[in-house]
Amino acid sequence: MNERIMNSIKDRLPATLTTDRLVLTTPTLEHVPDIARLANNFAIYEMMARLPFPYSEDDARFFVEQIAPTDAEHCYAVLLGGTSFMGIVGLHFVDGMAPELGYWLGEPYWGQGYATEATRAVVNAAKLAGVPTLRSRALSHNARSSNVLRKNGFVETGEGPDPAGTNAGKPATFMTLEFAR
Repeated sequence: MNERIMNSIKDRLPATLTTDRLVLTTPTLEHVPDIARLANNFAIYEMMARLPFPYSEDDARFFVEQIAPTDAEHCYAVLLGGTSFMGIVGLHFVDGMAPELGYWLGEPYWGQGYATEATRAVVNAAKLAGVPTLRSRALSHNARSSNVLRKNGFVETGEGPDPAGTNAGKPATFMTLEFAR
């Protein structure tokens, strides 16, 4: 997928998504304290390829101001009832590859179906925007994350070392979702 096509797809993704319980919207500086509070958790760090630890408000501000607005990202802050920040979900765009779905939720929100619900909203938006294929990955021992992806139609395409970030070399499960044409 070339950069022009990726930007076209990114431009067609809505700024806000709404589900029964959640509002997904652009991360803002208002979210910085909650991003830092929830992401500063070793249990989250050890599953994520692109989060530092410890995670500070400076890290959250850098994410909101320097990472989220780039052409390579389309991120959503996940808000319970439209107000309580819970985590981040979004798509990462790399030239020549299908967009990669990624997400994290603060530990107090685990096991309640929120990750599945937020992910489903982004998957549906990507499909409506004309994305033919999505990819994602989870560390092989992270069964909860793999289950969230399976519930949203992803299928396992292989296992191998995680290719990037703080998880480089750790065993990962690679998954893909192909939309019917």
